[in-house]
Amino acid sequence: MDEPSLSLSVDALLVGSPALLAPGVMSAMGKQPVRGPVRIGWLGLEGDSVADPLHHGGHDKAVHLVPHEHYAWWRGALDDHPLLDAPGAFGENLATRGATEANLCLGDRFALGSAVLEISHGRQPCAKLNARFGRKDVLGQAIASGHCGVYLRVIEQGEAKAGDAMILLERPLEDWPIARVFNLLIAGGHKADPAGVAQLAETRVLADAWRVRAEKLAR
Repeated sequence: MDEPSLSLSVDALLVGSPALLAPGVMSAMGKQPVRGPVRIGWLGLEGDSVADPLHHGGHDKAVHLVPHEHYAWWRGALDDHPLLDAPGAFGENLATRGATEANLCLGDRFALGSAVLEISHGRQPCAKLNARFGRKDVLGQAIASGHCGVYLRVIEQGEAKAGDAMILLERPLEDWPIARVFNLLIAGGHKADPAGVAQLAETRVLADAWRVRAEKLAR
């Protein structure tokens, strides 16, 4: 179902390189905004990189988006942590406003500048969030809240800049907001909806890693 009226505003496009978050913890989560246009290739934004290519990066995780709407909630949860004063606190490549995981759906295709991006799955948070914020409770709160953002694959390469609109082109799976997918596959909701998990296991647009997880949970 197409919903061309849905448009996200892009506050920033961000890139980063691996750096030490804590003793023994390398991560490229510390990203900085890009000034001017940035090229978006098959593996993401030009100038961006990952510290752990086994679990991060690749076509299904080319671009990470975090809705800025979550930042107010996180300020309350994390005692106004200074990292929340600017976009990029969670290692996102796109800082957006206008929709959250509750109304961003698996398979949504967006035009951003001259690129076309497709939502492949949600972000599965890891313990590096704890190292990033210097607290032991961030990972648990991320899973419980579902405020983790989404990953997008690149369908058409191009370039974009902060201030561009991110415009919905196609919505083939309106029954699958990322919040529902995350709840079933990551937050423990699979037992309440086995039929939904089985359906996800057959949904080809879902990123391979999460589709394999759905297959295991559906057994």
